[in-house]
Amino acid sequence: MAGNGSDAGRSAWERMDEGERQAAFGLAARYVDFLNIAKTEREATEAIIEAARERGYVELRRDSTVVAGARFFAQRKGKLSALLMVGKEPLEKGFNIVAAHVDAPRLDLKPRPLYESEGLALLRTHYYGGIKKYQWTALPMSLRGVVIKKDGSCIRVTVGDGPGDPVLTISDLLPHLAREQMEKKMSDGVTGEGLNLLVGNIPLAGATKDPVRTAVLGLLRDRYGIGEDDFCSAELEAVPAFPAVDVGLDRSMVGGYGQDDRVSAFACLEAILSLEETRRTAIAVFADKEEIGSAGNTGLRSYFLDNLVAQLFAAAGITDYFEVRAALEASRALSADVSAAFDPLYENVFEKMNTSYLGAGVVLTKYTGSRGKYDASDANPEFVAHVRRILDDNGVVWQAGELGKVDEGGGGTVAQYLARYGMDVLDCGVPLLSMHSPFEVVSKADLFMAFKAYRSFLLD
Repeated sequence: MAGNGSDAGRSAWERMDEGERQAAFGLAARYVDFLNIAKTEREATEAIIEAARERGYVELRRDSTVVAGARFFAQRKGKLSALLMVGKEPLEKGFNIVAAHVDAPRLDLKPRPLYESEGLALLRTHYYGGIKKYQWTALPMSLRGVVIKKDGSCIRVTVGDGPGDPVLTISDLLPHLAREQMEKKMSDGVTGEGLNLLVGNIPLAGATKDPVRTAVLGLLRDRYGIGEDDFCSAELEAVPAFPAVDVGLDRSMVGGYGQDDRVSAFACLEAILSLEETRRTAIAVFADKEEIGSAGNTGLRSYFLDNLVAQLFAAAGITDYFEVRAALEASRALSADVSAAFDPLYENVFEKMNTSYLGAGVVLTKYTGSRGKYDASDANPEFVAHVRRILDDNGVVWQAGELGKVDEGGGGTVAQYLARYGMDVLDCGVPLLSMHSPFEVVSKADLFMAFKAYRSFLLD
């Protein structure tokens, strides 16, 4: 199933020389650092913009000078961003686009989260994205995000990841008393309303009502200046508190939270930052809200890409909006998102001839969707062949794959929201074990091949 000539089917590790292996391990070390500082979409966006600034990228403005080699960034609401390198060809000929997303499944605090029950203070949550709820109990959790006060001031909150920090957790039911729970379907064993974070146990001396809750409110006020009403204008996310780490005795893999889809985002970031010049203008997009359908003003169903290109054209002195639409239609894109790697522990849900394998290279997924390709972007074969040529010409190990057996389930990516412009789009990403769990696993070889794939595509 792996591509690139007569070596098809071999592990990517077998097809990498010593120099590439060392490069893969070096890339993975930087990736682990990225995962550990970018556990929310805001943190990922900040890390991306900071890295771009260090490489000479400047914010795109209406008065920017648009010439070949110019490097720009743009961001919206602190959660959606793009990097652009202007190519030698006229903008009207279109762009090479790689689009990833930086949001990941998690638990969000409700607008009124804090309550007390039987001497314990807890925070109510609402899960975000597709999760197996039982996987999020009995774990050390951190709380990260922002609280916006009525006066507009922003308070950063990070609890659970610093040296000596306390962590939060969601309790689980002991097996001695779980007979009824264990007889339920796995999807019903833990409810969404039961995913509440344990945050305190010491009562406030002299308090007559909810003394533990009152004590926690005092801690929040003293440490952050947060009052109970401020939760209404907060964006606080509970995520696993443990760091990303190497996996395997051979250290061939990376395990950690949020790799769907920050593995693609990181590979895309490294790819565009490595470019010195391009033929066509290259755009790397780092979107929000993919896990809930790319909705809202920071998802790719918004007009961000339209406005970004219009702003670039305006800075270049091109004011005909039809030229913007024509350039988007003439563009080519990779939807950089993960795929499900074959798992021998659950092989019954995979179709071996059409699945992806850990360590066998980056995955080309012609279509996603569910059942009868519902909500899929089905890439044209001409474009698939075009991408195959790029990857083969640049020594990228690739494989073709689907997301499990037909009718087992399915999923989608941002591909359909790029395809609506008329541009050619193909899903191309990293195979992943334990997708959407608190601890996902990727191969360092596949990460490296994704970097090579995105770089080669942007240069084409």
